[in-house]
Amino acid sequence: MVWTGTWVAERLGVELIGDEELPALLGLALRRNPKRAHLLVSSVLGKHVPQRPSVVYGSGLRLGRRVRELLGDEEAARSVVLGYAETATALGHAVADGLGLAPYLHSTRRPVAGVARAGGFEESHSHATSHLLLPEDPKLLGGDGPLVLVDDEFSTGNTVLNTIRALHERYPRERYVVVALVDMRSAADLGRLDAFATEIGARVDLIAGAAGTVRLPDGVLEKGQALVAEHEGPGPVRDAAPAPVPSPRAPKEAPVRVELGWPAELPDGGRHGFTTGHRERLEAALPAMAAAIAGALPTRVTPEGFGTVERPAGEPVQPRPAGEPVQPRPEAQPVSPPPAGHRPRVLVLGFEELMYAPLRLGTALEDAGHDVRYSTTTRSPVLAVDDPGYAIRTRLVFPAHDDPADGPGERYAYNVAGAGFDAVVLVVDSAADTPALHAPDGLLAQLAAHIPRVVLAVVPSYAPTVRVTEVTEAPERSSMLPEPLRGPAFSSYAPEEVGWLLQDLSDVELEAPTEEREEAIQSGGAHYAESLPVEYQPSERYQELFHAALESSAARIARAVGTVTETVLAERSARPVLVSLARAGTPVGVLMRRWAKARHGLDLPHYAVSIVRGRGIDANALRWLAAHHDPADVVFVDGWTGKGAITRELAEAIKEFEGFDPEIAVLADPGSCVRTYGTREDFLIPSACLNSTVSGLISRTVLRSDLVGPDDFHGAKFYRELAEADVSEAFLDAVAARFDEVAATVDTDVKELLATDRTPTWEGWAAVERISEEYGIHDVNLVKPGVGETTRVLLRRVPWKILAKRGADADLAHVRLLAEQRGVPVEEVDELPYSCVGLIHPQYTRGATGADGKAVVSQ
Repeated sequence: MVWTGTWVAERLGVELIGDEELPALLGLALRRNPKRAHLLVSSVLGKHVPQRPSVVYGSGLRLGRRVRELLGDEEAARSVVLGYAETATALGHAVADGLGLAPYLHSTRRPVAGVARAGGFEESHSHATSHLLLPEDPKLLGGDGPLVLVDDEFSTGNTVLNTIRALHERYPRERYVVVALVDMRSAADLGRLDAFATEIGARVDLIAGAAGTVRLPDGVLEKGQALVAEHEGPGPVRDAAPAPVPSPRAPKEAPVRVELGWPAELPDGGRHGFTTGHRERLEAALPAMAAAIAGALPTRVTPEGFGTVERPAGEPVQPRPAGEPVQPRPEAQPVSPPPAGHRPRVLVLGFEELMYAPLRLGTALEDAGHDVRYSTTTRSPVLAVDDPGYAIRTRLVFPAHDDPADGPGERYAYNVAGAGFDAVVLVVDSAADTPALHAPDGLLAQLAAHIPRVVLAVVPSYAPTVRVTEVTEAPERSSMLPEPLRGPAFSSYAPEEVGWLLQDLSDVELEAPTEEREEAIQSGGAHYAESLPVEYQPSERYQELFHAALESSAARIARAVGTVTETVLAERSARPVLVSLARAGTPVGVLMRRWAKARHGLDLPHYAVSIVRGRGIDANALRWLAAHHDPADVVFVDGWTGKGAITRELAEAIKEFEGFDPEIAVLADPGSCVRTYGTREDFLIPSACLNSTVSGLISRTVLRSDLVGPDDFHGAKFYRELAEADVSEAFLDAVAARFDEVAATVDTDVKELLATDRTPTWEGWAAVERISEEYGIHDVNLVKPGVGETTRVLLRRVPWKILAKRGADADLAHVRLLAEQRGVPVEEVDELPYSCVGLIHPQYTRGATGADGKAVVSQ
């Protein structure tokens, strides 16, 4: 039998490595996604691939029994099971059934008026919207027993760990159990769970049906995107040619509706909680409901041809008028199973989050002797390729039909058309039984075009009888954002040193040659934040300069760190929340945190956020901060000021957010742009000499519309592959080692500063404007003042020339070396308020690669 990952593996070089059963559990497909091209397709989840209901349900039951064995009956009875929408809602239910003693709740993307949120989160790289937690009983998550979190796949673990972190803040407990069908963590992520458990002070166990990993070759994202473009074309999915499917096997029939007789007040799933009592009621009602469905199915298929069926008369299906409840059918009677050897092949098709009810209806039909498969519709767009070695053979596309909170959109049913089904039982809840479902392009019509018999079964949408109108406990919108990324999973910093309010774009190819970036930026074709420069790898001579500079300046930096930290504590907040501007400000924020802990025993929170010149600060990061801390305690931190552009950008960006102080605290303020600083001298800060290798291996931040949606954090990359060159900790340790040595001097400096008029003069901005005109540049954005900014020009941009203050040689050795390596002249000047200034090539094109000025025309 051909493995359903063969097609992708052969074309992309993707390898599935691990337990022997993995190929039977997982296939591969491709999706349109700028962050990840491949999709692991489970054969036992019941989402993309129709499977026997007993297999799907049994997979979850076995995992639940393993959880019960792990916890013991006493702890199992105190636990709560939490599943993830949309793919793991039925899996979580089945785990709870296997556990046998615990209530169940799944996250949802469907808000319900009047029901308070008990929490929520965003799913990293998701195609869909925020997850909400809406338990009918607000105490459901408030206990201290184990929390069992169930997802179909555990790979990076971001979603699960974000959930635990958010819930642990509100409902701390001692134990968590993570459950997944497959554990697909990479080697780099294997230690992350233990580190996370240590960080939050709780036990975190992992139970999985199988384990392995996916080995991705270099360039797999680009190759995958090219394959998708080749098979679907450049347009959106709706314009793509569907994979070929066999013609319908019988004349079209009008779909028929069957009344299930769903028990009154029984929840349709775990959206608002599902108790052991609910489970008992469902088990008792399943045989009669399965019999009602069986009464609308064909009883035999004639051998002369597909689709000739004998069946009882069915009620033609009609759209349900808005607001009309589903009527029960208590008179439904069991019927005999169809004759052996002549059984029609039936698909029970669930609907997005509504997975458990149709799954259990499917198991009941299977128990009655029917040949049944089960799958559900989905939001996830996936390429369909009609090849036996590919996991998604066919795709039906139809409009959403449940009035989703995030607006209309396409939905999909995979491997349904052309799969040889004689009948399909579509199970939806009453909120989704709308005119859109019955429209000519709706799901019912799509199914009827390919399957002879279509049966519609509608489960009443459960509405909590006790509506919670007091929502003070519900988090604000910002708390729907993920928790900060932390090392070692993201950055080489220790997890307590900094939380990154960013999304991880490590799998996205963002780097471009410096010359290409410069031309695109100056031509207006791209913003500098839409791509990344290729990471500069220092020569041996340059590394020697870095270490020499660190040795000679460590005490000077420690003094500035102490001065700015003590000033913040004296003037801004007794317990400030440090928020560094990634990435230049982040090493400074870490050092300020270390100073506060070493000198005052303060364990200050520290986060890193993105700010982009011309586009502002990450608004979602501010919303997250406002939801978790008092904005009045937030102190923004940066490395240094140049001309003050970021200072102005921040002040403008936070006007719409109440409570935040726009003033930045910096290590060095040579531009005289802020009041809170460690020094106003323009000296060498060794962290400016390098890129990611002195900043926790994190890239500069990225803001691009196809990668960063309106509800996402800005992005950045973690360069794990540069670990051998990483000097981030060496830099921090070298400076922190000098804290005691400079403590007395810092006390004196702070006293003097607090008594000094520190009103910004913006001297640096005036100097930049003058230089811009004198050198015929006429664009202050191309003039980068100060040692730090000049270094950035030499590392990331196309420099034209360097202006060096006469006599400032002590701080400029690395600048001169970089200029020599790139063939950039260094011009000695007097009356410069900075040690040096970097000038970016004023009119850069591919033909102007040096500093000869041939392509430069003064305006």
